Amino acid sequence: MRPRVSFPCNGRNFPASPVLEVWNMHIIAGIRDLIFDLGGVIINLDTYRTVQAFARLADCPVAELEPLLTLPFFIEYEKGRLTDEAFRDHVRHLLKTNATDKEVDAAWNAMLLDVPPARIGLLRALAGRYRLFLLSNTNAIHLRCFHDHVLPAIGLNSLEPLFSKSFFSHQVGMRKPDEEIFEFVLRDTRATPGATLFLDDNEDNLRGAQRCGIRTFHVHQPDAIFTAFNVSTPGEAQPL
Repeated sequence: MRPRVSFPCNGRNFPASPVLEVWNMHIIAGIRDLIFDLGGVIINLDTYRTVQAFARLADCPVAELEPLLTLPFFIEYEKGRLTDEAFRDHVRHLLKTNATDKEVDAAWNAMLLDVPPARIGLLRALAGRYRLFLLSNTNAIHLRCFHDHVLPAIGLNSLEPLFSKSFFSHQVGMRKPDEEIFEFVLRDTRATPGATLFLDDNEDNLRGAQRCGIRTFHVHQPDAIFTAFNVSTPGEAQPL
């Protein structure tokens, strides 16, 4: 059995898979830079929980709101073109509710689950060999929840020390799968497309990266992130 490694952080040990010993060379050969998605890759997500929470605010069947998250104003919010206040007002108008800001935020954040410590361990091990970048379609309300509640639950204040740089859609005014955001990241980091691996759970996002010449890996289920590095580390998603 190969030995396991742990990395202390803020008084905790984050288990790391033995990625320094065995690598999936088919995927990782020639790679110098790794770009990670956040939701569904590092943090576990369940968007249906938000749809359920919105249905409770609207006092209507969940089925009526299932297409909700595909509406254009959600995309506009992720591009930073709506303020938090405008976003909440859109939600209240859509749901025909007088819910408070706190109630709207809680429903919107219901999709955010946990960050399994094994993934933090994996990132720490990878950071010793590659430049790591974070690229996420997100928004101000989610990012605050992530920093105020999700990370503290595992004893962290920020993911920033793990990455050379983070790119959040609402801050840069672009979002995946649009090619412009991948081109922006490549320019900003001076990364070479063919020597860069992008890991995401959304196939449309992967295709956008591929059109820019970036190599990709599909995180098709929560722990597939370990497959890229020949590691098996099962874990269950836990709600906050």
